[in-house]
Amino acid sequence: MPSSPTTATRPDAALLALRPLINAEATDTAGTVGLFLHATLRPVLKLQNDLLLAVVADFVRDHHITLRPTDQHHQLSELLGRNTKLRYTVVGLITGAFTDAEYAYYRLHRPEVNRRLLEMTLRRVLDQADKAVALTTKAD
Repeated sequence: MPSSPTTATRPDAALLALRPLINAEATDTAGTVGLFLHATLRPVLKLQNDLLLAVVADFVRDHHITLRPTDQHHQLSELLGRNTKLRYTVVGLITGAFTDAEYAYYRLHRPEVNRRLLEMTLRRVLDQADKAVALTTKAD
C-alpha cells in the first residue's frame, strides 16, 4: 500500500540495519521479555550509547548539578532513579529506535521492559561515568 501524506510508515529494515551486532547468545524462549532484552534492548542501547550519555550530561548541565568525583555514581544513580523527566526522555530515546513489531511488544509489556531498560541504562551510564562527566564540561 503506497503511503499517503496522512499515513507514515516506519523504515523497519533501516532501523534494524543500524544496530550493532551483540555477541551474546540469548537462552530465553521466544516471546519472553528476556529475549526482547537480548534481541532488541541491548543492540538499541549500544546504538544510542553516545546520545544517551549526551542526554544525561545535558540534563546535569541544564539543572546545574555538580557531580562530585567522590559521589558521581551515587548522584547519577539518584538522578536516573528518581527524576521522572530524565527517565521518560531515556525511554523515548530508546523506544524511538524500535520497529513496529518491537513497539507493539513493548506496549504489551511496558512496565517490565521499562524496568529493565532503565536498569540497563543506569549500568551503562555508571560504567561510563567519566565520559558522561566529561560531556558536562564541554562547551556548547
